[in-house]
Amino acid sequence: MIRQAERFARNAHDGQYRRGAQRLPYAVHLEEVADFVVRHHGDEIAVAAAWLHDTVEDAGVTFDEIERRFGPQVAAIVRELTDDMSLPKAARKRHQLLGAPSRSHRAALIKIADKTSNVRSITLCPPDWCASRKAAYVDWARQVVHALPSVERDARDEFEVALDLYRTHAEPGEARGGLYAL
Repeated sequence: MIRQAERFARNAHDGQYRRGAQRLPYAVHLEEVADFVVRHHGDEIAVAAAWLHDTVEDAGVTFDEIERRFGPQVAAIVRELTDDMSLPKAARKRHQLLGAPSRSHRAALIKIADKTSNVRSITLCPPDWCASRKAAYVDWARQVVHALPSVERDARDEFEVALDLYRTHAEPGEARGGLYAL
C-alpha cells in the first residue's frame, strides 16, 4: 500500500514545486513527511496517508478516489488533514489550530511531520516571503503542534529541533514575536 500511495502522490503532484528559489519538486516534501512518520513508528496506514496528505488540497484528488484506492482508514486520515479550501486562509489556519487537539494519533503524527518539513523548508530553502511572514508561519506551526494530542516524545523533539534551526538561521528581527520567548 505504501508504494502505491507514493506512486499515486508523485503522479498527482507531478509538475508542482515547493516555494523558494531552489524550486524543489513537491515530492521532496512528501518524502520528508513519509520518512518522518516511518522513523517515528507510524504504521502502514499512517505512512500511506503521509504520502497522500496534500493530494486533495493541492492536486484535485477526491476523497472518494483515495478511499477506493487505499481504503476508508487512509481516506479518513487524509480527510482529517485536509483544509476546507472554500474558507479564507485565516479561517483555515484558525480551524487547524482549533481542531488540533481532536486529531487521531495517526493524523497528529503526520501533522507534526508536515509542520517539521515546512519549518525546515522555510529555514533552509526559504520562500520569497518577508521576515514577518516567515516568523508568523513558524509561530503558528508551533502553536498547532503544541495543541496536538500526545504522540511519541521523539517526534515532538524533532519538531523542536526544526524550531531551533529556524531561530539560529532567522534574519535579524525575523524571530521576534514570541519565538524567542518559547
